[in-house]
Amino acid sequence: MRFTLAVAAGLTLAGLAAVPASADAPKGAYWRVETTFTSTHPRAVGSGYYLAQRSVSTDWLSPEGKGWSGFRDLGAKPATAKDEAAWRADGSPTTWAYRTEGMKIRLSVKPGKGTIVATKKPDGFLLGEKYVTYQQLQSLPTDAEALRKQLTSEVNTWIDEAAEEAKTTDPKATKNDWLVDLDRYVARRAVELLYVNPVPDKVRAAAYQVLKTTKGVSDLGRSKDPLGRSGQKLALPVSSSKGSALKQQLLVDTTAMTLLAEYTDLRDGGKAMLGKSGVKTFKAGWTNDKPAVPGVS
Repeated sequence: MRFTLAVAAGLTLAGLAAVPASADAPKGAYWRVETTFTSTHPRAVGSGYYLAQRSVSTDWLSPEGKGWSGFRDLGAKPATAKDEAAWRADGSPTTWAYRTEGMKIRLSVKPGKGTIVATKKPDGFLLGEKYVTYQQLQSLPTDAEALRKQLTSEVNTWIDEAAEEAKTTDPKATKNDWLVDLDRYVARRAVELLYVNPVPDKVRAAAYQVLKTTKGVSDLGRSKDPLGRSGQKLALPVSSSKGSALKQQLLVDTTAMTLLAEYTDLRDGGKAMLGKSGVKTFKAGWTNDKPAVPGVS
């Protein structure tokens, strides 16, 4: 049968060619996101020095929305030159252990064995608070203002639900407790579109526009992440509550429109909250490699 214009029109009407113009076909068997987190251990060890801890987590998602998650502790080492000098003076130990709140904490310079498991979740891609299909990801707005409108609507719905739930434990809680951070929440939703799910290139470009033009987001210029990759550095609006302050900066590859790094500075009463502050680096993209325990790097 010859493929005529009439046949093509018939297929379109039948819904067989009803694919969004922005759609990106899967470029591999899995969408893979590798996250490496580096932070300072919250408690001093030995004669009083601090350790930097590293870990890597990797998530795989098939186009059908099935998921796998891997994790590996990459080991600890002295956090600064001063800490290294104290560590050497202590005899350069390779393991540490102490008790806190009834728990035994063990640290080592050696990486852990790591794990890999199939994730227990509905099939699909988590977008905000709901799971969607690959095709629904492909239908997200590619216009920045349309995307902003959708993200803002989703955040407002989440705030309504969160405020209502909070009343069960805090009768004084109001929606305004969340609305003060509305711009930050919208910016965070835009950030997630830069790496979490395999959205089309045009959607990621729109998400970056939403991110950098959101009220309170500041442009810090070009910079490099701990892996030496260059990108545009942005700072999110600062979130403050009851003496705590959360500052976050992001590094975005403005060619691929993917997130490269996230820097977190969480303080309570002006004091850095070690273990919760630190830097994450991201590697996101398609792969044909099957899910496996993350490697040592």
